[in-house]
Amino acid sequence: MENKWEQIYTRLMKASLLARRDVKELLLSHPNLELLISKLESKKIKGILSKELISEITNEINSEKELVEIGRTIAPIKPREISPAPRPHGLEHYDISLFETNANEIDNEIEVLFEITGNSITEGRKEDINSFFNNRFQRISAMIRQQGLPNRPISISKLIQERRSRSGYNTSSTIIGMVNDPKHTKNGHFTFVLEDDGAETDCICYKDKENPNPIIKTGLMQDDVIAVTGSFVDDRDTFRVDEFHRPPLKRHHKKSSEIGISVAFLSDIHVGSKTFLEAQWMKMVEWFHNDPLAKTIKYLVLSGDVVDGVGIYPNQDKELAIKDFYKQYSKFAELLELLPEWVECILLPGNHDVVRPAEPQPALDPEIQSDFNSTTFVGNPCSFKLHGVDILSYHGKSIDDFVSMPEVSYAHPVEAMKEMLRRRHLAPTWGKKTPLSPEPEDNLIIGKIPDIFVTGHVHGHNCSDFKGTTLICSSTWQDQTSYQRMLGFQPQPCILTVINLKTHASASIPFA
Repeated sequence: MENKWEQIYTRLMKASLLARRDVKELLLSHPNLELLISKLESKKIKGILSKELISEITNEINSEKELVEIGRTIAPIKPREISPAPRPHGLEHYDISLFETNANEIDNEIEVLFEITGNSITEGRKEDINSFFNNRFQRISAMIRQQGLPNRPISISKLIQERRSRSGYNTSSTIIGMVNDPKHTKNGHFTFVLEDDGAETDCICYKDKENPNPIIKTGLMQDDVIAVTGSFVDDRDTFRVDEFHRPPLKRHHKKSSEIGISVAFLSDIHVGSKTFLEAQWMKMVEWFHNDPLAKTIKYLVLSGDVVDGVGIYPNQDKELAIKDFYKQYSKFAELLELLPEWVECILLPGNHDVVRPAEPQPALDPEIQSDFNSTTFVGNPCSFKLHGVDILSYHGKSIDDFVSMPEVSYAHPVEAMKEMLRRRHLAPTWGKKTPLSPEPEDNLIIGKIPDIFVTGHVHGHNCSDFKGTTLICSSTWQDQTSYQRMLGFQPQPCILTVINLKTHASASIPFA
């Protein structure tokens, strides 16, 4: 059955026709499929086939009595030879022989560990904001204490009260607090205010050419939780920092699935935009139906901004091909229907999707979900397991805040992901470019280091390892926008990242 369908699908592709899953059985059982396709070609009909269109053309054939006479032999359809998508150097290690079976023979194993949908209870009051930050402080403080500190941490109020006994180069104290107003001085020193629930103190880390502290180079984010060790010097009111202490980030040992199965990642499709790359999407669809590697892919993780949305930025309507967001989602649902039926999609929202802007964001509305098949809808961020492998998917809006750090840029977004893991937080800063929802618990804390950590948002692409965690910056399916052109930013579109959950081998398949 599957071989027959592959032949039919190849013939349809040759005629520039695409079949959704809901017409598969209709085409497989059609009494004269070749005549149907020929009739469609003669009418120069291209694109997605619907049940209505197939019925209309079939009725037309019957009425014109163009059915093939009984006993007439039709030459067999010879499938067109399709060359696989170009593969980059280094893909040889993605060994197809390591997969015991194809993805269509394996049951779904998706376990959602956390997402906010249905669990948001904040009212946005001052008490909610206080609870939000207190929860962050307590949880990340506990992580920092786990690693062992040079001194037993004391409160900042006690530090100030005992200032005289804690002054001088021969003494040291350790405090834990939340960072405020971090900045570099003109002399290259680093200053910030550290506060806990009772007091605050000015801090400074002096530039040292011989033994440079890495924090001097990278800086800190507003509202980071961090521990510092140092002392007051002479009669100054500023605490001199000698050491910084973050949550421990040891070498992570990945978990693996028991069977060979693959997961693919992409993001920022932006359906509805004039710059959506539909031809490249169709090329990927063709690859999914014909390439041996594609037949190992059981899951497709879509990390937000699947549509371009409406009213997201000024004058957006001038750049929209579809100006109704419901129609944008319907179009995207049609595009997903073209993928093989064994592929299960996991879809979370981004800042262009029709959900609240404040993070964490809930899943798309059930009314929108009703257009989709074979799709699991989750919030942003979402922590889940696929066949026992821990995956953290986050759209990545906070990268807009992380780029203020010297080592982070839009051209190298994976550096922002490393910083998120170092501070065990996806979006620490309140009141900047990333809206945050003050839930009773800070749900943007990275409580557990994932095996795979994926973001999108910036329209770049990267797949690399950081201390044992696979970092993926998912590629976009949108061409360069006018805004990106103005900034001189060149996206890296149409690259599908594929990971073998058993071996954690990776492949990046380009379709542009």
